[in-house]
Amino acid sequence: MQLSEIYSSANRKTFLMVGAMLIIGIAIADSITPSLPLGYLYLFPILFMAGFLPRPQIAFLVLLCAALTVLMSRFDLKPTIILFVMSSLGFAGTALFVSEIVINRQKALEYVHELETQIRLRQETEGQLKGLVDSSPLAIITVDADGRILLANEAAQNLLEPGGISIAGQPIAGFLPALQAVTQQPSTKVFRTQIRCRGKRKNGDIFLAAVWFSTSTTALGNIVSAIIVDFSEEVRDREDLSLEHLLKNAKILVGAMAHEIRNLCGAALVVYRNLSRLHGMPENEDFRALGALITGLENLSAMELRPAWGQGLAAVELSSVLDELRVVIGPSFGESGVELLWKVQEHLPLAIGDRYGLLQVFLNLARNSQRAMEISERRQLTISSAVEPSYVVIRFEDTGVGIPDPSGLFRPFAQTANAAGLGLYVSRAILRSFRGDLQHEPSSEGCCFIVSLARYINAGDIHK
Repeated sequence: MQLSEIYSSANRKTFLMVGAMLIIGIAIADSITPSLPLGYLYLFPILFMAGFLPRPQIAFLVLLCAALTVLMSRFDLKPTIILFVMSSLGFAGTALFVSEIVINRQKALEYVHELETQIRLRQETEGQLKGLVDSSPLAIITVDADGRILLANEAAQNLLEPGGISIAGQPIAGFLPALQAVTQQPSTKVFRTQIRCRGKRKNGDIFLAAVWFSTSTTALGNIVSAIIVDFSEEVRDREDLSLEHLLKNAKILVGAMAHEIRNLCGAALVVYRNLSRLHGMPENEDFRALGALITGLENLSAMELRPAWGQGLAAVELSSVLDELRVVIGPSFGESGVELLWKVQEHLPLAIGDRYGLLQVFLNLARNSQRAMEISERRQLTISSAVEPSYVVIRFEDTGVGIPDPSGLFRPFAQTANAAGLGLYVSRAILRSFRGDLQHEPSSEGCCFIVSLARYINAGDIHK
């Protein structure tokens, strides 16, 4: 039986009664055996009772037992005083020792009980937190100072390596290189921030990630805790809607031009009918007016949007724009059976332009190729890059039906164009607005378009 069980409050009354009976019994036995001193036996009732009594009552018990020891002895006065003192000291030491052990034991039990309560509450909280993390639709991970994933919930597993082995223990650099750079920062730096970066699944798929992360210092070193969201679908939806709005606005612009063209055509038709009834047309004023109208018609149909140098332009990181393009077109190309060959350099130089406008141009060219390959047996789009001294060139080359007559490619409402017939016209106008260009390159198979973008050297390039 443990000491805490012996000196429990349930045993108090019993032990005090047993101790009192032992004192009486020892006193009686000591009185009838004068030749055999029994005073040392008072230690037993003291052991029984000291653990239940406060200090004043312990002092009374010690003095009582010492007095009984002296009264039952047969010594003279001086030895009796010494015996009383020695007995009191011995009994007091035993009683205080037992009392102190019991008090410390009770304090230890109270501390252990409080600690167990805190541990239980902490375990319950950790269990609730673990349940919340595991059931969260957001990908949650922790990364150690060496850049390896410590913990990951099911959503993180499905995001980074669906259906594969556990990502715990794997380097984060293979999935989110940006977080790897965070783990290499000094432990004195504390981060509480959000970034948008490129993510990569184990199977090689690229996605755009929004990452909320924080750092903390532990015994294991600098730990990064992160919540990851794949916002590729959001980008796709946004760009689809943006392109639709862009083409609608462009259609309004070119529609106004077409209205003027129709007015000129109507006037030309009236004059033509008048002239058809006359002789000597070359000398007729109406004939000359017709020539002027036709000239105006030709000039209007060839009119381009005027560039606005430096308005909303900046240095554009082409690599990230092309990454967004890959994310946007990847799923739809896969569903339609189009193979996407990506031959773009890892780090392209900066170019002058507008990020939003460039993405619209790239998206329009890619989807034109997708439509052109709908009836082709071999469906393949190759996107490649080349760096020249003054330009960065991006090529879109497909295996579609091709363009028999490219002379009218960049005219609005071209008869050979699909949909509104505005995509190439507006795309070239956008590129020319920041000194880029869009050209068609003859190809033996399919169609090839070349996007040329001026390289960004310094801030003055934009305004030249």
